[in-house]
Order: sequence, then C-alpha cells, then structure tokens
Amino acid sequence: MRVERVAYDHPDAMKLNDAVQLEYAERYGDGGDITPLDPGMFEPPRGVYLIAYEDDGRPVATGGWRTQNRNDEGYADGDAEIKRMYVVPEARGRGLARRILAALEDDARAAGRTRMVLETGMMQPEAIGLYSSSGYELVEKFGLYRFEPASRCYARPL
Repeated sequence: MRVERVAYDHPDAMKLNDAVQLEYAERYGDGGDITPLDPGMFEPPRGVYLIAYEDDGRPVATGGWRTQNRNDEGYADGDAEIKRMYVVPEARGRGLARRILAALEDDARAAGRTRMVLETGMMQPEAIGLYSSSGYELVEKFGLYRFEPASRCYARPL
C-alpha cells in the first residue's frame, strides 16, 4: 500500500470522486455533494489531495484538505477542511481512512493550519465513528450544508 499526493483532477481522483458521489446519492437520496470544488484548492500549500494505492496500482482510498479562513459560512482563520474522504467498499475495515486522515492532518499542520474541520451527515455512521474515535468533536455547523438538519460538523485542533 502506498499513499501518493495527486492533483484533484487526476484520473484516479476523478474515478474515486465519482464513486463517492454515487454513494452520497444512494445514502441521501439526492444528487451527491454539491460543494463547489476546484483543483487549485488542493494545491500545496493551500491544500493537498491523497490517494492510497494497492500494490497492484489500484486506487482504493482518497481524501484531501483545503484552506479555509474566517468567512460568512462559519469557518475560522487557520482552518483546514477535509473533503472527499472515501474508501472503496472492498477495501474497508483495513485502516485506510485512518491512515489518510493522519496524513492529511500532518500535511495541514506542516502548512501552518491550526484546526482540521469537516462536515459529514447522519447517513454516514462509519465516518462519524472514525472522526469521533480520532479526537474530533461536534462544533457549530459551517459550510454549504450548515442549515441541513442531517449535517454534522466536527473539528480538532492541529
């Protein structure tokens, strides 16, 4: 297993993004996450995008962070926001999400970010379990989905 830094619009990233969007659509009964994302948001030092690859070269997990600062959507100066954490179903239960999360935290800390934040939803109990067991705590809602009842926002100091 290897974890590589890639561009958000890399073909493997796009493939995994399509898969996570399908899962969001199935779980929430909608068209997936409509948060506007641009590849430039994940370019160092403003962010990073990672993919975990099996030894045979198959991409199996992904995640990224992007810089956020105080704005009218409820972010704070120094925030690093996690986006597109995903592990393909056949690779779940092997600690890949935890490995990606730790790498994202390390990278954001090295970039001078002071708090890691994320938004997830009630229909993603596995994500809630991962973040809660990794020291993330519920915080006041922020971002695009801050007014959605099923939305949950978490943060952890870096």
